[in-house]
Amino acid sequence: MHSRGDHFKRYLHDRAMRGTRRHAGGGRFFDQGDLRWVILKLISEKPSHGYELIRAIEERLGGAYSPSPGVVYPTLTLLEDLGYITAAQSDGAKKAFSITPEGATALADNSASVDSIFQRIAAIAERVGGGPAPQIIRAMENLRMALRLKLERGKLADADVGRITAALDAAVKEIERDEPKSA
Repeated sequence: MHSRGDHFKRYLHDRAMRGTRRHAGGGRFFDQGDLRWVILKLISEKPSHGYELIRAIEERLGGAYSPSPGVVYPTLTLLEDLGYITAAQSDGAKKAFSITPEGATALADNSASVDSIFQRIAAIAERVGGGPAPQIIRAMENLRMALRLKLERGKLADADVGRITAALDAAVKEIERDEPKSA
């Protein structure tokens, strides 16, 4: 018999292994299980928390793809359950993950696959090199989410409507400027 915990771990494993969103070309950025190796490799280079890993993947892919937290965090849980990474509290509630000796061994044992994955990542980044900066895409998504959350709370007070409208209008003016500010 399986316990609920076993089913939950299987769910997390399945989700992490499935875990890639499709991109505009219709295909997948990663084959099944590849994201696990990408995250483990990035953690081996620098202990990181989930949001840093999302940003690192987005930047490596030239902004063409950004994994969702709903894929990254279950993958981190899986890697931790496998004993490949360990978590330590940092920056408040955030967990910074570090690779364990077992994780380093697994990475070394799969180095050919990992190298192949990172070669594909580099090729994708090269193809989309002229695309929008990942930082701008991330900022746009942050704005969209902040607005959605604010509007879902119900009717806004007139002061909030004015403040939000002024902030958005100021952002539009700044974006449309032809010359950057001089320092």
